[in-house]
Amino acid sequence: MTSDSKTHRVQLRYGKEDLILETGRLAKQADGSVVVQYGGTMVLVSAVVSKSPKAGVDFLPLTVEYQEKTYAAGKIPGGFFKREGRPSEKEILTSRLVDRPIRPLFPKGFRNEVQVIALVLSHDVANDPDILAINGASCALGLAGAPLASLVGACRVGRANGNFILNPTYAEIEQGDLDIVIASTQEGIVMVESNAKEVSEEVVVEAMRFGHQHNAESIRLQEQLISSSDLKKPPVEVSPGLDPGLLERVKKAAEAKLTEILGSQSKKEGSSEEIEALVKELAAQWSTPETPEMEGQVKEALDQVQKSLVRRMILQERRRLDGRDLTTVRPVTCEVGVLPRTHGSGLFSRGQTQSLSSATLGTSSDEQIIDALQGKSFKSFMLHYSFPPFSVGEIRPMRGPGRREIGHGALAERALRAVMPSKETFPYTVRVVSEILESNGSSSMATVCGGTLALMDAGVPLKAPVSGIAMGLVKEGSQHVILTDIIGLEDHFGDMDFKVAGTSRGITALQLDLKLPGVPVELLSEAIQQAKPARALVLERIQQAIPAPRAELSPYAPRITLLKINPEKIGELIGPGGKTIRRITQESGASIDVEDDGTVMVASSDAAAAQKAIDFIKGLTEEAEIGRVYQGVVKRITNFGAFCEISPGKEGLCHVSELSDQFVPKVEDVVKLGDTIAVKVVEIDSMGRINLSHKQALLPPGTPPVPPARRPSERGEGGDHRPRRGPGPPRGGEFQREPRRGGRMGGGHGGPPRHPAPHV
Repeated sequence: MTSDSKTHRVQLRYGKEDLILETGRLAKQADGSVVVQYGGTMVLVSAVVSKSPKAGVDFLPLTVEYQEKTYAAGKIPGGFFKREGRPSEKEILTSRLVDRPIRPLFPKGFRNEVQVIALVLSHDVANDPDILAINGASCALGLAGAPLASLVGACRVGRANGNFILNPTYAEIEQGDLDIVIASTQEGIVMVESNAKEVSEEVVVEAMRFGHQHNAESIRLQEQLISSSDLKKPPVEVSPGLDPGLLERVKKAAEAKLTEILGSQSKKEGSSEEIEALVKELAAQWSTPETPEMEGQVKEALDQVQKSLVRRMILQERRRLDGRDLTTVRPVTCEVGVLPRTHGSGLFSRGQTQSLSSATLGTSSDEQIIDALQGKSFKSFMLHYSFPPFSVGEIRPMRGPGRREIGHGALAERALRAVMPSKETFPYTVRVVSEILESNGSSSMATVCGGTLALMDAGVPLKAPVSGIAMGLVKEGSQHVILTDIIGLEDHFGDMDFKVAGTSRGITALQLDLKLPGVPVELLSEAIQQAKPARALVLERIQQAIPAPRAELSPYAPRITLLKINPEKIGELIGPGGKTIRRITQESGASIDVEDDGTVMVASSDAAAAQKAIDFIKGLTEEAEIGRVYQGVVKRITNFGAFCEISPGKEGLCHVSELSDQFVPKVEDVVKLGDTIAVKVVEIDSMGRINLSHKQALLPPGTPPVPPARRPSERGEGGDHRPRRGPGPPRGGEFQREPRRGGRMGGGHGGPPRHPAPHV
C-alpha cells in the first residue's frame, strides 16, 4: 500500500488475521477518520464533533450510522432502482452495536453534537465488519479529540470443540455453540451482545474474560496510532453543566416531596405527572426577568436529586422503590390460547410489564429473503417486537419500527432461535409478534417469555422453554448492589441493564448496556449467577401454564407433509413453465414447495386437499410397479385397446385381449371414455411403455401372472399389420398417431429445466 508522509498505519496479529488501522489517507476533512482492515474486510469510520453544545437538548446528541454498500462484496443491488435504500436490519443492529459502548464514555452533561459514520468499503464474506466498526469508532473519536473517558476495544468470541476462537468467521460461528461480542475499556467490560446454544453460565463468563484480555491489545493499537498521528484535533471543550447553587436549592425545596412520591409502590401514583407539576411550581417561583426560562434547568436538577435519592435507598437501605428486596421477582402470570383464531398465542405479565405474543406458521414460501454482503439466505424464524405509545401512557405518532424496537426484537429472536426445531423435523416458517401492552422494566425479556408461550401453544416442538430476566446495578466506589428484575426507574437511575435469557440447561442470549466506563468480569459473573434462580422461577410459571408444546397444531394452521422424490423427476413435477405444479395446486387447493434436493413440501389446513396433492405427486413421480394393481381412468380408446391413466400424466395400454377372459369384438363393449377400472401392470418394455391387464387385476391375489399380449403398433389395428399409405384413416377404425413424450408413451413432457424449482 502506497501512502504519503501524512498517512499513518499500525497493525497487529489479532486472531487469524492482522488488524490494521490507517489514518491520514481517506476522509481527511472529518475531525477524525480511520480505515480498519481485517482479512479482506475494510471499514472506513469517521467522527465529527461540534465545537459548541446544542441548544435546547438535555441528552447527548450522538448519532451512529453504519452502512453496507453492495460494491464492497462485488455485487449490484437488486430491485428496480439499483441502489441502496433504507437501512437493513443488519445495518440498524450494527449501528446500535457501535453506539452502545461509546455513549457511556462521554462526560455527563456533554451536549455537543457527535456523528460517527462507518462505511463498509470491502467485504471478504468471511469476517463480519461490525467488530471493525466498533474499534474504528473509538479510534476516530480519539483522533477527533472527543472527550471520551477511555478508548474501547471490541472482539467477537466463538467456541468450537470446547475452545474459544477470537474473531471467528461466519462458518465458524455457524458450526460453534457461542457467538458473543465483547466491548471493553482497559478498566472493564462496557457492552456485551451474545447468542448461544444453551451454554453454561461458567463458559459465558470465561468467554467474556477471554475477550476482555484481547481487547486490551486493540486499545493499545489505537493509542499507538493516535499518538503517532499529527492529525489530532484540539480537545473539545465540555460545558460546565448544571449550576451547583441551583442544584442545592432544588434539593432543599423538593427532597421531601420527592421522597414521598418515590415511596409510592404504584407507578401511576409516582408517575411523571407529579414530577412535572413540581418542576413547574419551582420554576414559577424562581423565574426572574433575567432568567425567564428556568423550567429546563429545574427539571435537570430535580432529576439529579431524584437519582441521588433512589441510589441512596438501594445502596444504604437495601430497599427498592416498590418495596421488594434485591432478588425478588415481581408477580408473574402466564396464559395461553388467548387469541382464538391465531395459530398460537400467549399473554405474559410480570409486574407492570405485559407482552401479548402470537405465533403464525407458514410454508417455505413465507421465508424472508436476506440479501446481505455475504450472500443471499433464507430466514424461516422471525420475531417482531412492537411498542405502542399507550404501553407507557404516552401519546405519539405510530410510524414504522424504530431502532429500539428492532433491537429488542432481535434480542428476543436470538434467545428463542437456539431452541427452535430443525427444518427437517418441523418444516414450517414461523413468525412471532410481541405486542407490548404495558411496560415498566424489560419488555424484551417479557417478549422472550411471551414468545415461548405462543410457540408452545402453536405446537412448535421447542427443545426447551426459554425465560429471561433483566438485572440492574447501583455502584459507587467499591460498594455495589445487583438488582433482580429491574423496573423503569431502576434502569434510568442505575448503572446497568443486563438481560439474561436461557433454558434450564444454559444461556441462549445476553445483552449488557452500562452507564459506567467498564465493570470487571467478576461483577458480571455475580449478576449472571443471581439471574439463574429468577429465570428458573419464571420457567416454572411458564410450564405451569403449558407443560409442553401442544401435540396437535391449531386447526387454522397449515399441515405440511414432506415428500422425497428423485431430483431427476423435479422437471416432470413442475412441468413446462410450471404448468403441472399449477394444475396440482389448483385442483387440490394445497400449496407446494419444491427444493433442489428433491424435497417436496405439501401444505394445507384441509387434510383431504393435502392428501389429494400428495397422491398426485406420488403418482407423477413414482415409477410404475410390475404386478401392482391401479385404478386406471380410460383416457383413449382405439380399435386394439384402451389407454388408461394409472397416475397423473402416466398412461399404459390395456390391450383388447386383456380386457376380459372372453372374446371382445369391440373395446367399447367393455369400457368407455372416463371409466375407472382396475388394471394390473404386467410389463414395462425396454422403451418404458406400460402394458396393463384388466382381467388379471380381477383374479384372486396369488394367481400366477399370464404373459401379456404382444403390444400392437399404434399405427394399425393390432399385431405388426401396417395401415395403408395415403390420405384418410386406415380400415378398421379411425387412425390417430400418438406422440411419444419424454421417452414414455403418455408419460412426461419435453424435459423442461429442473432447477431452480419455483415456489407455488
